[in-house]
Amino acid sequence: MTRPIDQTATLSGLTKFQFIALMAMLMSINAISIDIMLPGLQEIGASLGVADENHRQYVITAYLIGMGFAQLFFGPLSDRLGRKGPLLGGLALYGLCALAIVFVPTFTALLFLRFVQGVGAAATRVITVSIVRDVYGGRQMAEIMSLVMMMFMIVPVIAPSIGQLIMLFSEWHMIFVVIALFAATISVPVALSLRETLAPPNRRAFTASVILEGFRIVLTNRLALFYTLATSALLGGLFGFVNSAQQILVGIYGLGIWFPAVFAAFAGMMAIASFTNSRLVQRFGMRALSHAALLGFTLASFIWLAVSLMGPLPLSLFIILHAATMFQFGLIAANFNAMAMEPLGHVAGTASSVLGFTQTIGGGIIGAFIGQAFDGTVTPLAAGFFTVAIFAVAFVLIAEGGLLFRPHNPAG
Repeated sequence: MTRPIDQTATLSGLTKFQFIALMAMLMSINAISIDIMLPGLQEIGASLGVADENHRQYVITAYLIGMGFAQLFFGPLSDRLGRKGPLLGGLALYGLCALAIVFVPTFTALLFLRFVQGVGAAATRVITVSIVRDVYGGRQMAEIMSLVMMMFMIVPVIAPSIGQLIMLFSEWHMIFVVIALFAATISVPVALSLRETLAPPNRRAFTASVILEGFRIVLTNRLALFYTLATSALLGGLFGFVNSAQQILVGIYGLGIWFPAVFAAFAGMMAIASFTNSRLVQRFGMRALSHAALLGFTLASFIWLAVSLMGPLPLSLFIILHAATMFQFGLIAANFNAMAMEPLGHVAGTASSVLGFTQTIGGGIIGAFIGQAFDGTVTPLAAGFFTVAIFAVAFVLIAEGGLLFRPHNPAG
C-alpha cells in the first residue's frame, strides 16, 4: 500500500510537528518582546527618568507601531524574493536592536530602538502567516494556526515569569540580552532546515503598481477586510490589557511577585482555547466556533463592565470574568485569520502584510487609548473590551451579509 504524501514535509522540508513548532517560535517573537518586560516596566521608567507611570506603556506601543507599518513592506517583498531571505533579515534586525537597547542613555532612544525592533519583528509576523498559507488552506489552515497559537501562547505563560526572575537576580538591561539570544536561537532552524515555501509561479514583481494591485485585491474582498477589522478591534482590547496589566495586577490588587502567575493563567486560557479549536474546527467549521465565541466574548465583557460600575471588583471576580474573555478570544483569533486569508492565497505575502498592518496598528492604537484611560480601577478596561466586542460583531455581520453561523462552503 502506498504511504500518503506528507504535505508539510514536501513543501517546507519539516515534519508537521517541526513545522508547527517553528511557526509558533516565530510568532512568539512578538509575545516575548512584550510580555517578558512587563515585570520590568517600573524599573525601566525609574532608570530612564519617566515620571508618568502611564508613559511607560509607550515601550509597548512604539514596538507595535514599528511592527505594524513594516508589515506593508515585508509582505510584498516576500512575495517577490521568497520567504526565507526577508525572514532572516528581519530576525537579524530584531536581535541587533535588542542588543543596542542595552546601552541606551535615554527613554527617547529606547523608544526609537523599540520602534526599529518592531520593524524587524514585522517579518516574523507577516511571513509566518504567509508560510502557513503556502502550505495549507481552509479548515486545515485554521487547525494548523490553532496549534501554532496554542504553542505560541506558552510564551505569555512563561515570559513574565522569566522577566520577573531576571529582575530578581539582575536588572532590566538583561531582559534585552535574553530577547537577542532568543532571536539568534530561532534563526538557526530557519536558516538550516526550513525550505522555501513560495512556489516560483506565485512570485510577484516588487513594483509600486503590482504592490498596489495586491493591496486592492485584499481591500476589496469583503470577507478579508471585515474579518481583519473585527480581529483588529478585539486585539485592541487585548493590547489594552497588556498595556495596563502591571498597573492593574500589581497596583490595584497588590500581587507583587505573583503578577506573572496570574498573567500566565490568562494566557493559559487562550492556549487551552486554541487547542480546543484545533480539535473541533474540522468537525464544526470556522464560522460556527468563532461566531459563538464572539457572542460569548461580548456577553462576558458586558457582565464585566456592569459589575465594575457597581464598585471595586474583587480579584477573584476580575480573574473569572477576564479569563472568560480570554478563552473566547482563543477560539476567535485563528479562525478569523484563516477566514480572512482563505480567498487570498495567490497574494499570500501581500495579503498577510495588509491584514497584519491593519490588525497591529489598529489594535495597537485602540490598546493605547484603553491603556492611557487607566484611572486606578478596572472600569476603563472593561468598557474597552465591551466596546471593541460590539464593533467586532458589527464587522462580522457586514462580512457575512448580516447572518452569523452560515458556512459559505464545506471548508467554512
